Amino acid sequence: MAHPGQDAKFFQRGKIEEFRAELQAAEAKDKRFVKRKTVLKKIVANITMGTDMSPLFPDVVQCLGTPLLEIKKMVYLFLVSYGRSKPDQIHLVIPNFLQDCNDRNPLIRALAIRTMSYIPIPVVTDSLSDNLRHALKDRDPYVRKTAAICVAKLYAADPRRAEKGGFVEMLRDLMLDSNATVVANAVAALSEIGDRQDGVTFKLNLTIANKLLAAIPESSEWGQIYLLDSLLRYVPERHADAELMAERIIVQLQHGNSAVILTTIKALLYLMNYMENRELIDYICKKMGPPLVTLLSSGPEVQYVALRNILLIIQRRPSVLKNDVRVFFCKYNDPIYVKLAKLEIMYRLARAENAKEVLAELQEYASEVDLDFVRKAVRSIGRLAIKVEAAADDCIQALLDLIETKVTYVVQEAVIVIKDIFRRYPGRYEGIIPTLCENLDALDEPEPKAAMIWILGQFANIIDNADELLDDLCYTFLEESTEVQLALLTASVKLFIYKSQADRAKELVHKILKWATEEVDNPDLRDRGFMYWRMLAVNPTVAGEIVLAEKPAITTDSDRMDRGALDQLLLHTGTLGSIYHKNPEASSHKANPELLLMINQTFIRNAAGKALKDSPALNPQSRAVLVPLMRTQLPPTAVNVPGPGPVEPASEKPPSPTNAPVPPSKSDLSNEDQISSPSSLQETAPSTDDKALTDPNDNDPYSNLGGAFGNYLVDAPRPMTGTQGRHGEDEDLLF
Repeated sequence: MAHPGQDAKFFQRGKIEEFRAELQAAEAKDKRFVKRKTVLKKIVANITMGTDMSPLFPDVVQCLGTPLLEIKKMVYLFLVSYGRSKPDQIHLVIPNFLQDCNDRNPLIRALAIRTMSYIPIPVVTDSLSDNLRHALKDRDPYVRKTAAICVAKLYAADPRRAEKGGFVEMLRDLMLDSNATVVANAVAALSEIGDRQDGVTFKLNLTIANKLLAAIPESSEWGQIYLLDSLLRYVPERHADAELMAERIIVQLQHGNSAVILTTIKALLYLMNYMENRELIDYICKKMGPPLVTLLSSGPEVQYVALRNILLIIQRRPSVLKNDVRVFFCKYNDPIYVKLAKLEIMYRLARAENAKEVLAELQEYASEVDLDFVRKAVRSIGRLAIKVEAAADDCIQALLDLIETKVTYVVQEAVIVIKDIFRRYPGRYEGIIPTLCENLDALDEPEPKAAMIWILGQFANIIDNADELLDDLCYTFLEESTEVQLALLTASVKLFIYKSQADRAKELVHKILKWATEEVDNPDLRDRGFMYWRMLAVNPTVAGEIVLAEKPAITTDSDRMDRGALDQLLLHTGTLGSIYHKNPEASSHKANPELLLMINQTFIRNAAGKALKDSPALNPQSRAVLVPLMRTQLPPTAVNVPGPGPVEPASEKPPSPTNAPVPPSKSDLSNEDQISSPSSLQETAPSTDDKALTDPNDNDPYSNLGGAFGNYLVDAPRPMTGTQGRHGEDEDLLF
């Protein structure tokens, strides 16, 4: 047996001619294949280092006749690397492939089938079909589980051949196999095929779902992931079915593998949409908390993945971690991306009971050395004041203490959030305006400057020298950004309305209106300038009523993300979609799917959409926001995949679930519930109004600090509406 590091000597770049000469010499003299094995190791090492070894194709292929398994593995690895680039020479290998497919050693049979499936060339695919069909029924489970994955590779190379050859049905039959690894691989292959936009639709019925559940304990970690993930393809028809299934998989939360934990949580979150037992839902939420907390003791990369998933989970099920805010406090050695992700979760979990604790932690963060982290911490203090009214006084005092530090970027962030606090609590904190005015010179960025100008205009009636301050700010009007120019324009109009008799106010508004309408090219600014000018010229009283109209108070909502989009994202828990907080497939819309397809580009090619399916067990809140999905239409030559058994009869009252999985026969596998041609399975949602997913980047005062590390966009303060008090409908969403 090779010792670790023993093969490091082979990783030296060599010349093609030298390797060819060594292979020829070894073929003539090497009876025990030692020299041949050494040369092949050097060649494989060079392939690993990126050296092109394809000129050795004929010489390496000659080694396939060697009966030694280790040599066959290296030759097949060479063929996987260069088989596609040598279509004119690959026919030399076909006889060896066919011979190895009938070898007595199951490892060699599986190796040959696997290698052929990785070379999607017609001459190889033609030879693969018959041998793959036999391998799927091989007596050895190792060969069967390898052949199952090969079907997915064949489907990727030639979907029509795979469908016409009946390989998809054979995969479905493998889900009844006695070996759990074979079952897991069959599910993995069917999932890969079903996730393609042009693939067949892979569904489960209750019988097969129970069969897969029984295979989970005997499977490897990756097999368990595929089996658990496949449960999302089962649509419960009764609450009891979903509840029984959840009770059976909840034990997987104790697994040591983080991927298994996240996939289990994904399956539980999915099944909870089809439950009505609130006690069981609360119990499951309580059980999901400790495994998620345990993931935070892993490395920073795993922590970040866990944090991004937690951020989604607590929006849908806040009770999962509502009492665990302390575990998200940042450590001094956390990477910045972990700190920012924790900061957002801390804010989301903040409430009246723990607000002081969270505020004290945020104040500490505001004295850190990392600029982005400090800015986020200061903004989080302001957002905390808006979210938790009981903590508003303490948050304002904390912001004033930070302003007294005279640190420029801290003062600027504090001004931005204080502007929103003024809107949230009108008439309550205007006494701190003099302190803000004292720090006017520290504002050199557009956003804080625009916020301060809004404060000066909004409260010009109580700021004695508001006209002087605005006049000073107007000296650089033409050089300012559009954001600041718009703020100055509106503030000067407010000042004039408040102090219409003051000469300085008249001069100021006239000067700015002339600049806005004559000197500026921005159409938004020019149009607003003309609008204000005409309003003031026609009827100043009406202009005052419009400009100084009472503004709706703003708030932040703990569940800001659209409910339908959130339900859809939770089906991607533990994947890239949950990290990016975007669906990997392009969204569809019945009004104009082509337009939506261009707007919401997928970041995983050929990814099929995931969404909750309607059924009698689906709770009304989820049904009201179902997201419709569209499958790509296949050519007219698409083939229906016939099922080997009868279709399960549809009944108004589904049969009661069994308390234990019943070993199914092949007749239990119905075409309707298992695998169908996409041409006959366009999925449609119930007749609810379709809602395009809104982009959370729009109009968010908290979005300028790099969304790559933790997205604050979903919590931007927004006007309060009449729906804020309707907690009864979604008591599982809000505290």
